[in-house]
Amino acid sequence: MKSIIHVLSGLAGLILLAGCAKNNLQTDFKKYLGDHELVYTGAVGKVIVQPGNLEIGLKWKSSTDPSITRYIIYYNNKSDSAIVDVSAPTDSIRTVIKGLSEYTYSFTIYSADAKGNRSVPVEVNNAKVYGPVYASTLLNRGYDAVNPYQLHDDGSLTLNFIAPDTINIKTVINYTNAAGAAAQAELLPGDNAITLPSYQLASPITYRSSYIPERGAIDIFSVAAADNFPRIYSYVQCDKSLFKDDAKLPNDVYADYGTSLSKLWDGSSGPQAYPNIFHTNDMQLPHTFTFDMGKIYDNLGRVEETGRDSEHNPMDFEVWGIADISNAAPVLKSTDPGWGAEMQAKGWTLLKECIRNDDGKQAVKFDMTSGPVNVRYIRIRVIKTIDNSNLSNWSELTFWNKQ
Repeated sequence: MKSIIHVLSGLAGLILLAGCAKNNLQTDFKKYLGDHELVYTGAVGKVIVQPGNLEIGLKWKSSTDPSITRYIIYYNNKSDSAIVDVSAPTDSIRTVIKGLSEYTYSFTIYSADAKGNRSVPVEVNNAKVYGPVYASTLLNRGYDAVNPYQLHDDGSLTLNFIAPDTINIKTVINYTNAAGAAAQAELLPGDNAITLPSYQLASPITYRSSYIPERGAIDIFSVAAADNFPRIYSYVQCDKSLFKDDAKLPNDVYADYGTSLSKLWDGSSGPQAYPNIFHTNDMQLPHTFTFDMGKIYDNLGRVEETGRDSEHNPMDFEVWGIADISNAAPVLKSTDPGWGAEMQAKGWTLLKECIRNDDGKQAVKFDMTSGPVNVRYIRIRVIKTIDNSNLSNWSELTFWNKQ
């Protein structure tokens, strides 16, 4: 019995010591926490970073914790902070922190209630802020150097660009319309061409592109200065009253069947019927003929050819030009493979090879691919006719100078 009493006494002592230890532990924690329990507000969810120009946007879904009254954002190693107050329930929170440097930042975001209780921190790393260094790398969108524009007969103008190589937003084009008023158009990043409804010939065109550094950015960056679009040339028709048929060279064909070479510039419109045409004699293709435009043109830009109303229309022909015909006649015949090289050696320039894919009758314009170059004399080399005949028939030839 004594043994049982001693055991019970020992157990009672242990229980008393354990109770004292628990009370002391609770007292120590309360003392450490200022006699308050530790309370956490609802943490911030996924944060979306929206880069900007020396600023940054931060956006996140609101916590469902109704006790939250503000959000605290720390950055620069917690030496700087921003506070977003919450006055009413909202689905999401967004703030913009301004006055930043062009740098990659880290942010720490807490939610807090009116009593000062805060959530666990949410870290946002590698948040990039852009500025003048990024802006200095931007270039205006490039134009199509091979085919920069098309000037249309109705006075409209199409400008051709290449695809943008960065996150392009728009390209603003400034120009003067046909009425002489300043006008503006916007080329979108998905388009490689834009048509200006009217354009004042020979007036300058400038363009300036804008970009965003990343998807979702809150600021747009524009290139520092606008660039000049290549000069748009107007087309002035060459004066046919000066044309002459006195420049025949060796091995050229001649007008046959009672027709005349001068019919090529008599001002006729549309396919003409015999004898109101230039009808060559029978000479093996390729064959040539030459004429004098009466004055020097410095930048022939376009030729229009109209065929006969029936047969022997040219389907493939070359247009050659030179300023002075003295000592310019090649020795080789136009059927010789070396004829073109000798023409160039004599000072001639191949202005355009014109290829038709129709019946050869109606007027068709061709833009010159060579120029600017001084030209007074024209030599046509006929390579193929629609019926593979050695005869070629023509109604009209018209030329324009670019200026």
